[in-house]
Amino acid sequence: MSPPRACTWSLRGRRPVVQVRSRGRGRVNIAGVCCYRPGHRSRFLYKLYVYHGRRKEPKSFSWQDYRDLITATHQVLGTPIVWCWDNLNVHLQQELFDYAEENKAWLRVYRLPGYAPDLNPAEGVWSLLKRSIGNFVVADLTGLTGLIKHRLKKIQYRPDLIDGCLAGTGLTLTPEADHGPAAHAPTSSS
Repeated sequence: MSPPRACTWSLRGRRPVVQVRSRGRGRVNIAGVCCYRPGHRSRFLYKLYVYHGRRKEPKSFSWQDYRDLITATHQVLGTPIVWCWDNLNVHLQQELFDYAEENKAWLRVYRLPGYAPDLNPAEGVWSLLKRSIGNFVVADLTGLTGLIKHRLKKIQYRPDLIDGCLAGTGLTLTPEADHGPAAHAPTSSS
């Protein structure tokens, strides 16, 4: 619940101070997918997981949650997909590799190099999100969840921002003939 730093305005000679409760219980985890397909608008799909700080409650996404995100992305796009993982430990679980093998007709999975956030377009979306909530103070976890959903929805309706996240990586979309139909819908997840 600690707010990100951002610039703000105040009276000349007075430092703006916003009181925030610290040591709040809970957090919001987000898994997002930037979807690019030549000739179509770029898409951003996401899934939220709210951790309330309760006993025996998982703190973050499980491999099943990521599996469900992949399946939902495939259903929304209606096309074979190329999925690029970063090196989060959950992404490297054997169950996800088994899932990819079972669904290789429409799913191809690649791993990004170790510690290469500059190659992941989803990192650009996280940067946009953090900048957009920099001056907001929320009272509780419900308020934070609502704010994040609202800001992500605004990003979803701006395909130019999502295209900019891909341009920021220096990568381009150039499907090659030997990759088959799966090369038409590359996605990046974080």
